[in-house]
Amino acid sequence: MTIKLILSVGITVIILGSIAGVFLSNTNSDENNLRIAYFPNIGHAIPIVGIEKGFFVEKISTATKIETRIFDSGPQVIESLFANSVDIAYVGPGPAINGFLNSENNNIQILSGAASGGASFIVHPNSEINSASDFVGKKIAAPQIGNTQDVSLRNYLSENNLKPAEKGGSVIVYNIANPDIYTLFVKGDIDGAWVAEPWATILETELGGNRLFFEEDLWPNNQFASVLLIANTNYVEKNPEIISNFLLSHYETVDWINDNPVETRNIFNSFLKSHLGQSLSDNVVDISLSNIEITSDPIRDSVYSFAEKANVLGYLGRNGYDLSEIFYTIDSNSNFVGGT
Repeated sequence: MTIKLILSVGITVIILGSIAGVFLSNTNSDENNLRIAYFPNIGHAIPIVGIEKGFFVEKISTATKIETRIFDSGPQVIESLFANSVDIAYVGPGPAINGFLNSENNNIQILSGAASGGASFIVHPNSEINSASDFVGKKIAAPQIGNTQDVSLRNYLSENNLKPAEKGGSVIVYNIANPDIYTLFVKGDIDGAWVAEPWATILETELGGNRLFFEEDLWPNNQFASVLLIANTNYVEKNPEIISNFLLSHYETVDWINDNPVETRNIFNSFLKSHLGQSLSDNVVDISLSNIEITSDPIRDSVYSFAEKANVLGYLGRNGYDLSEIFYTIDSNSNFVGGT
């Protein structure tokens, strides 16, 4: 392994590995606080830019203190929402759906979209995979079981009449953390991986992987919700003005990011450097950002479709599910400005 490759492994593991429990402020509950959870990855550009540029603070009353929580997995965020230590959060559709279904009185709901797309299937250069028919006998990786990429991978296998080995099929599926996917890709111990950005671009540009397809190519209109803004609805109902103003800043941050991709990249890398000690190459961030649509549209149909796929896989329990109220309904008598 070359020095460059060793550094690449070390940097990506440090930057995007497990960092749950990193708190940028105290954890005390306070009605004058707005506690926001998000991940240190490019799909969460809205909260990163919104915080780093001060857009969120501009819209929120000075009497309200914005606190941030940085996590590395959706289930950890949902647990914090359940425990009332987080008020709003940016997560994928899987955690959003599970949070809604498992919370008391469906107390976790979707407020807005945050990103569409940004996941790809990357093939190892020595794997000789050119289509789904070549998956037989191959070792394919995706992050933790039940997460967005895992559901998409297993659904893709089913649609192509393939099964994972644990279900009696011929495709070996590894559910492992992104840094471990990187390591196995380096060693040639996996044939492909279904991963989100920036990992897809890292595997492609640093390790010579082949991007067999973008996941959005499998969805209607090439769009699917990959990051959503969700909330503890008790907090929303008790603090309509705070949430209304926050959503205004959320929408404005979306527009700013789409108008300023280069500065967004610089802010993202500065964030990684200041909070996690390292940054990614400009090229990796630029490509990753170009492969994601930053949008406030929650792409509702994709959320319902994702739930159907997860349910078929047995991820939503045995008693069926009801998502009829997963999107928060704005009270027409409040001054809350909705965009979902």
